[in-house]
Amino acid sequence: MDFQFDARTEKLRARLGTFLEECVHPAEAVHAEQVAAAGDPWARSPVLEELKAEARRRGLWNLFLPDPRYGAGLTNLQYAPLAELTGRSPHLAPEAVNCAAPDTGNMELLAEFGSEAQRDRWLKPLLEGEIRSAFCMTEPEVASSDATNIATRIVRDGDSYVIDGRKWWSSGAMDPRCEIFIVMGKTDPGADRHRQQSMVLVPRDTPGVTVRRGMTVFGYSDAPHGGHAEIDFTGVRVPAANLVGAEGAGFAIAQARLGPGRIHHCMRLVGMAERALELLCRRANQRIAFGRPLAEQGVVREWIAESRVRIEQARLLVLKTAWLMDTVGNKGAHTEIQAIKIATPAMAEWVIDKAIQGYGGAGVSQDTPLAGLWAQARTLRLADGPDEVHRSSLAKRELRRWA
Repeated sequence: MDFQFDARTEKLRARLGTFLEECVHPAEAVHAEQVAAAGDPWARSPVLEELKAEARRRGLWNLFLPDPRYGAGLTNLQYAPLAELTGRSPHLAPEAVNCAAPDTGNMELLAEFGSEAQRDRWLKPLLEGEIRSAFCMTEPEVASSDATNIATRIVRDGDSYVIDGRKWWSSGAMDPRCEIFIVMGKTDPGADRHRQQSMVLVPRDTPGVTVRRGMTVFGYSDAPHGGHAEIDFTGVRVPAANLVGAEGAGFAIAQARLGPGRIHHCMRLVGMAERALELLCRRANQRIAFGRPLAEQGVVREWIAESRVRIEQARLLVLKTAWLMDTVGNKGAHTEIQAIKIATPAMAEWVIDKAIQGYGGAGVSQDTPLAGLWAQARTLRLADGPDEVHRSSLAKRELRRWA
């Protein structure tokens, strides 16, 4: 693996860094004020729409899609440092460049498994940033870390499918521009446990769809991910043509979707940790306690040094994973994908926690981005599979090598 980024990556990296400094970071406070004034934590802010228009003007759009028919045509290794930069402002930057979850995973899913009609109807407006989407897999009544547990039924009835079930933590569903749900449920409960599930496209305005409530994350709306909703599907009828792929392929499609999604989260987590370390260093140089700057306190220096070590370790593992995904495919990089999903959220959580400690009361307030960064990092130890599931699976793979 070559550790030097190629010329195209460096050019985009410089352009994106300038965009963050000139446009995104100054807009963070404005965005917060506009959402607060709207009285709806999931409301759209005018400044975000301005950022999206500016990003498109600067050629910073759909950077995540490797297929040049739909996106920038970057490899995972080329995209990694760009996603890291967007992680420095996770509430604004990913959506500003149309690289925000869950839309990224949903667009990848439609690009790879959707029919031509499905791509025309839903992928195109997603690529244009005109609408948003939701992914509906997790359920409140079952342990959804094992996706074979899901109980939502998808039953064929003539030229239609009828969906009944309840979902929650349906990412994207609280965004007022969310128009399409990708719903995973069981079409054949008697089949092999990994062939029971299918996915269907359900327009938000379909009769029988009820968004019960928005789910908060440590009290935050998590609006950058379109919010998370609890949704009832009661006798929801959609055309059979809304099936994604084939019946029984839902579990495999979900796994294909989650692999790139996991590394994208980890790329952004490195950027979140970098932002936190920068804030800690600025604070340490400026804040006086007991007659001297925090930067002269041994414990603070230890936090800073350990943060740098942990960030570099995580970044190298993320880059190796991206390189493997490009060279041997997602399946060949399975071990590394699981490893970064375990290591990177924990790293970011630790670094952000130390930055919070350095800021004291300000660190847990709305006056710095640190509390929001911590909530996102902690949540990602659950999203796309909890730590314990990844650790168990990774250990089994290691044990098989020596059996």
